[in-house]
Amino acid sequence: QLVESGGGLVQAGGSLRLSCAASGRTFSNYAMGWFRQAPGKEREFVAQINRSGGSTDYADSVKGRFTISRDNAKNTVYLQMNSLKPEDTAVYYCAAFFGGYSRGIGDYDYWGQGTQVTVSS
Repeated sequence: QLVESGGGLVQAGGSLRLSCAASGRTFSNYAMGWFRQAPGKEREFVAQINRSGGSTDYADSVKGRFTISRDNAKNTVYLQMNSLKPEDTAVYYCAAFFGGYSRGIGDYDYWGQGTQVTVSS
């Protein structure tokens, strides 16, 4: 089970930190990803982190502004979002992939319920 938290309403230029708490599986066996879906748009890749936390990958649209990290002792993955823009408004989902590394939505095995992030201009 994956449970996201930390979403909310923030002004452009502000920051939010999303958390995703995992339970029921060996967390360190899973690469973790963050995805987002804006109204009327398809779900898209945001960031991913490998099982050890030693490798990360970002969509071009968030590179330099967002940071993904994980704490395997706490079974939690984070997404620090800085310099937020109105176009970052979306429901953000975390997901777990029992594999190495992937941007592909279809590769992920488990999904959270999502947390809303709204950035006002």
